[in-house]
Amino acid sequence: MANKVLVIGEIRDGALRNVSFEAVAVAKIIADGGEVVAALFGDVIGERATEMIHNGADRVVTVEHADLKSYTTDAYQQAILQVVDAEKPKAVVMGHTAIGKDVSPRLAAKLKAGLVSDVVSVEIVGGEPVFTRPIYSGKAYEKKQVEDGVVLATIRPNNIPVLEKDTSRIGKIGSVQVEINNLRTVIKEVVRKSTGKVDLSEAKIIVSGGRGVKSADGFKALEELAELIGAAVGASRGACDAGYSDYSLQIGQTGKVVTPDLYFAIGISGAIQHLAGMSNSKVIVAINKDPEAPIFDVADYGIVGDLFEVLPLLIEEMKSVVVG
Repeated sequence: MANKVLVIGEIRDGALRNVSFEAVAVAKIIADGGEVVAALFGDVIGERATEMIHNGADRVVTVEHADLKSYTTDAYQQAILQVVDAEKPKAVVMGHTAIGKDVSPRLAAKLKAGLVSDVVSVEIVGGEPVFTRPIYSGKAYEKKQVEDGVVLATIRPNNIPVLEKDTSRIGKIGSVQVEINNLRTVIKEVVRKSTGKVDLSEAKIIVSGGRGVKSADGFKALEELAELIGAAVGASRGACDAGYSDYSLQIGQTGKVVTPDLYFAIGISGAIQHLAGMSNSKVIVAINKDPEAPIFDVADYGIVGDLFEVLPLLIEEMKSVVVG
């Protein structure tokens, strides 16, 4: 049965986040031949609407408002609810990002709808979507289904293959005017810490360090490797607690959950809290001098050795491959 599915796209620093395209791919499955409508919010949308069409959306709704320039819960909740009311979709899909995690439960409460968060796959069973999500820090998976009302779902980045981009696709792009009132929060200024050129949550390759790196200076070698291979730099909580790295780069149960294609765990023992944030990486390479370190239980490739001896060799080898 064909359904209309609404995708909440996410724009960051003027560009669409890749998880927006992953959400479109999920919406296509749920729609089952029906219409996929993408909604974009901000003060200036520009060509982003066309990008959503090229990446699989059938129609795009743009919502431009001065109060949507920077994300605030009140403003985005009001704007999204008005679009949902106008479109009346069967389901609403968005990324399991900081924004998605904040606004989705509020939308579910307002709509009296079921919410399935942190989805890693979806299938149609009996004409209805069934979502798979990890539980128990990734040790197991459960299947969830919303039996009545609007279905809300947030998609974990880097788990759903995006549709093939087709620049010949065309679709209707329209704008919607919304009313935003009684804001309790107003953004005056946005100050961001520089955490590298690659977004950690959507990175395909991550070079991550732990306490074994021993110092902030020790992370410079990790940054050099990351620069060579186009990776993002991450850290364990131990490394962050020790002051070796900023908490914005923390990966784990109390940090970011990542699922890159390739994850380097350097000087990381593999505490369960860290594994909860990266164990679903497609390929894991571990470097640790302790052969009994738990990280080797999840690693696809392991190097038992002193990282200060191994890492320079790895960097030199990468230089010969990338440059040579």
